[in-house]
Amino acid sequence: MSTVLAPAAPLSIGPLTLDVPVVLAPMAGITNTAFRRLCREYGAGLYVSEMITSRALVERTPESMRLIQHHESETTRSIQLYGVDPKTVSEAVTMLVAEDRADHIDLNFGCPVPKVTRKGGGAALPWKLDLFRAIVEGAVKAAGDIPLTVKMRKGIDADHLTYLEAARAAQGAGVASIALHARTAAEFYSGTADWSAITKLKETITDTPVLGNGDIWSAADAVRMVEQTGCDGVVVGRGCLGRPWLFGDLAAAFRGEELKAEPSLGEVAIAFRRHAELLVDFFDDENRACRDIRKHVAWYFKGYAVGGELRAALAASSSLDEIDELLARLDHDQPYPGADAEGQRGRAGTPKVPSLPENWLDSRELPESFRAELTAAELHHSGG
Repeated sequence: MSTVLAPAAPLSIGPLTLDVPVVLAPMAGITNTAFRRLCREYGAGLYVSEMITSRALVERTPESMRLIQHHESETTRSIQLYGVDPKTVSEAVTMLVAEDRADHIDLNFGCPVPKVTRKGGGAALPWKLDLFRAIVEGAVKAAGDIPLTVKMRKGIDADHLTYLEAARAAQGAGVASIALHARTAAEFYSGTADWSAITKLKETITDTPVLGNGDIWSAADAVRMVEQTGCDGVVVGRGCLGRPWLFGDLAAAFRGEELKAEPSLGEVAIAFRRHAELLVDFFDDENRACRDIRKHVAWYFKGYAVGGELRAALAASSSLDEIDELLARLDHDQPYPGADAEGQRGRAGTPKVPSLPENWLDSRELPESFRAELTAAELHHSGG
């Protein structure tokens, strides 16, 4: 199968037009302004903020207000919200629109984290279809002319799939696109994503763009997903960790060009240093930025011959000067290691029985007794 497509048609998400149908998936603690700017420097598409809890935003907590800030170079300001209460989500959307803080808003219904699902939030929420519908309808109404989209999973587990019904409800509410991570909450990030579910969703939802997510580790994977499923675009998460140049590969593939970045170790070092520099700008605190870049060390240098002692030192650095001194020790001429630098990255986890509220699966309707627990589900976690 080819690693390129015939030039892809632009993707329309409401009034927004993406020349390249690629979206950076929200990842908590990862897709801050610094990482979004870095990925944008390599490629094209839509770059979404890390997930923001709607209640924290309505309460205007300092951290949530910092996270919704965009750099002036981010010409399409995209924010993902997580919420469980229709009123609170609508208030959060209203605030973003009234204060002109976003050009695109996404709602997350894909979080598989037990702390969220055991309260009925995240990937567990679409099981209560009326609650899901109320949240989405209220948010679309509050968004007005700003395109509002949703991201979800297949369902809770193989016996409790929700994505087709939820997608129909979202389409009926007027969302601008629907993204599907083709796993259930029970699968977490393990195993292989079920791309056939994306095909089925695309066959079911014909008037709203459908985006596919799951196991896109390369531009070739993205091309294969589009060809196999017919989806209108792709959402890339863990595949770009330590590989911001993946967005250049993706842009080329969707423009019908043959390109695959094969960076030398020196080029990786430049990207790593640029990421650290952008984090300093984001945090306005060099020490905090250097602590934050530590989690990216293993992803950037995956497959390269970089000794354990040097990796450990990079993961303990506390200043840009120290990072510069350590990067200078690398063999900058070391060539791209091929397959060793590719493939899965990030934690996959293992399949598990989802944590859910007591008797959650007994009915598709939301008992009044669960509403207090749903409020408690508004925690800040990654999840797609």
